[in-house]
Amino acid sequence: MIERLQKILSRYGLSSRRGAEQIILSGRVWVNGTKVIELGTKADPERDRIEVDGKLLQNNAPEFIYLLLNKPTGIVCTCDDPQRRKTILDILPSAYRHIYPVGRLDYNSSGALILTNDGDFANYLMHPSHHVAKTYMVWVKDIPSEQTIKHWREGIELDGKCTLPATVNILQCQDTRTQLQIILQEGRNRQIRRVAEHLGHPVLTLHRVAIASISIETLNLGAYRLLSDREVKKLGAK
Repeated sequence: MIERLQKILSRYGLSSRRGAEQIILSGRVWVNGTKVIELGTKADPERDRIEVDGKLLQNNAPEFIYLLLNKPTGIVCTCDDPQRRKTILDILPSAYRHIYPVGRLDYNSSGALILTNDGDFANYLMHPSHHVAKTYMVWVKDIPSEQTIKHWREGIELDGKCTLPATVNILQCQDTRTQLQIILQEGRNRQIRRVAEHLGHPVLTLHRVAIASISIETLNLGAYRLLSDREVKKLGAK
């Protein structure tokens, strides 16, 4: 089947689709003996000879890995960091150094993160149209009013576009802080932190406890486990 090269590279587990685009642009991909550096290029992996870094792609059909990590704070969700901060790959065994995160949690946030080398799976989970729910436990400053919570639930304008309706429940209130359960159906950059700041209740701590029905309740911070076939199917991508 003829497909865009970046999709093929992603499906063979070399990288996410965005990472595959960089591999192509850097001149590391050859199709039928010709170097390819244009992102619109298409190929058929059943008929065309596709090489990456001099190695035949079709000889390296991947064994897909699906990993659930309870990410600690102080870790960046990238495979390489120019600022030399610790990355998620630094806390995983070398056998998992070829997988990459599905979405992100920022440096100061912790919790559930899926990593894989299955590009189609990753793209499915990250695509906005699939509305994969993510559940967070969040401490915010002070005690939000009912009106503020209502506003948060209905949606806040960020970057000229309103956020989707969210589930926001107050779990407990203390003198100077409140714990919320927040369930989002989308994943804009630092969305919870930005909305909380906008509403006057900055985030103190943020911990993601579940992605869809996949929970990290049995995982300690920094621990990980493989997803079962049943869990992968539950996520709806297979």
